[in-house]
Amino acid sequence: MSRQFGEIFRRVETGCAILLLTAIVALVAIASVARAVGSPIIWSIEIAQLCFVWLCMLSADLALQSDRHFGLSVLSDALDPGNRRMLELGNKIVLIALLGFLLIYAWINMQLMHPRLIGATQMHGSYIHASMVVGLSLLLRTMISQAYTLARPPAKIETP
Repeated sequence: MSRQFGEIFRRVETGCAILLLTAIVALVAIASVARAVGSPIIWSIEIAQLCFVWLCMLSADLALQSDRHFGLSVLSDALDPGNRRMLELGNKIVLIALLGFLLIYAWINMQLMHPRLIGATQMHGSYIHASMVVGLSLLLRTMISQAYTLARPPAKIETP
C-alpha cells in the first residue's frame, strides 16, 4: 500500500513539475512576443521566477527519489556491501538532521518575507519562500523513506 501511495505521490509531483515547466516556457514565449510588438508584460518575469523556484524544488526531490543527484562514491565503492549500507544510512541520517535544521529556518524566513511585496505583481514574498519550506519537506520525506528502507534488514534470497 505504501509503495502504491509513493508512486501516486511521485506522479503528482512529476505532473506539477511538468505543468510548471510548461507555464514558464509559455509565459516567456508570450512575454517575448508581447515585448516585440511593443506591449511588454511587466509582471511576466516575476511570475516566471516564482514558477522556476517551485520547479527547482520539485525537481530536486524527484532527482533524489531516483538517486539521480550528484554524489561521490569513492569511499563507498571501496567498502563491502554491509559496510556500504551502514555508510549510506549514516549519510542519510546526517542529511535528515541537516534538512530538518534548514526546514526550521526556511519556515522562519517564509514568515519574515510575507510582508514584503514583490514588484509589479505586489505578491507577498512568502509565496516564493514557501517553495523552500515545501521543497525541504519533500526532500526530508524522501530521505526518511530511503533511510527506513536502508535500516530494514535486507531480504534474504532463498536457494533451492
